Amino acid sequence: MDIVNEILEREQKKAEKYKPITVEKHLDLEFDVGSLLAFDTNDLDTKSLHSQKDVYLHTLSRDNAQLLLNKVWELPTERIDEAIVVRLPPPTTVLPRAKPVPKPKPLTKWQEFAKAKGITKKKKDKSQWDEQLQKWVPLYGFRKAAAEKEKNWLIEVPQNVDPMTDMYEKKASEKTEKVAKNELQRLKNIARARKVKIPRVGIPITSDKASATQLATAATVAKASTASLGKFQDKLPKEKEARGKGIHEIIPGKERKRKAPLPTPQAERENNLNLLDSILNKRPKIDMDRAVSKYIHDEQVQRSEEKKNLKPSKGRFKGKGKGNVTNFSAKKPKAGRGQRNPSKKNPGRKRR
Repeated sequence: MDIVNEILEREQKKAEKYKPITVEKHLDLEFDVGSLLAFDTNDLDTKSLHSQKDVYLHTLSRDNAQLLLNKVWELPTERIDEAIVVRLPPPTTVLPRAKPVPKPKPLTKWQEFAKAKGITKKKKDKSQWDEQLQKWVPLYGFRKAAAEKEKNWLIEVPQNVDPMTDMYEKKASEKTEKVAKNELQRLKNIARARKVKIPRVGIPITSDKASATQLATAATVAKASTASLGKFQDKLPKEKEARGKGIHEIIPGKERKRKAPLPTPQAERENNLNLLDSILNKRPKIDMDRAVSKYIHDEQVQRSEEKKNLKPSKGRFKGKGKGNVTNFSAKKPKAGRGQRNPSKKNPGRKRR
């Protein structure tokens, strides 16, 4: 009997840990199974909330979650890969997003071409059988490179190539160029997706045409990319250097102008006081020789003008008053310059 009682007590303790799946509420909850939401409109027990806050909230959350799960398992179920799943209905509640909905990724040139031509991507095997090595070789990775090195231990030099050419070096350079070309194409796809215009430098672009500003920028950058930073590069006729915002950032070797840090109020006050002292204490430089010569010249000019005013004139005419003589310089009458008017009669000079 003691063993039976122990077993019963043990089972009772286990059962106390797990609460029943049935939950009773005064008001039924509102559910949105598509979004896995449950709305509880029942009143809160204020006494339990103040006395045992954590226990009450934990129990309330557990009961509402149990009711939501009961609602989910009422939907039709199906088995997929030894797992029982439930198809949720479409949600009815609109939930706000912290960020905008992500836009679909734009297609690359090859994807657009494949879509237009109806080319579908076929799943390839990750390895293939090599007849020369008589083993399975992966299509990519370090094992593929090791297999190529093992297979191509000897490379034949073609007849149209210099016999002293290093074929291994030539093959490595071709691979490097191919990798660089693929990387350039990847960057062009990113720029095209973001609608960024790039200058036509390197491999020619047939889809877009570069503007004059982009060509000038590309020429300036290419010129400054030499060892002398473009110092000994000749200029083309009517060539202009590219100017604009952001060009100095992409030209190599160009000095960047750094913005001076904002001075403190104490340093600014000291600088202003020094500037004011330098202005007030500055005395004008006087050239004594030049000042004396200018003074003498002004005196001579003044004396000559006074002499001209005091000099008597040649012509003398009597005035109305007795003994009054007026002197002034008389002008000579202009002659006829040898031209006479025959129709006009000249009465001649009157005699007294």
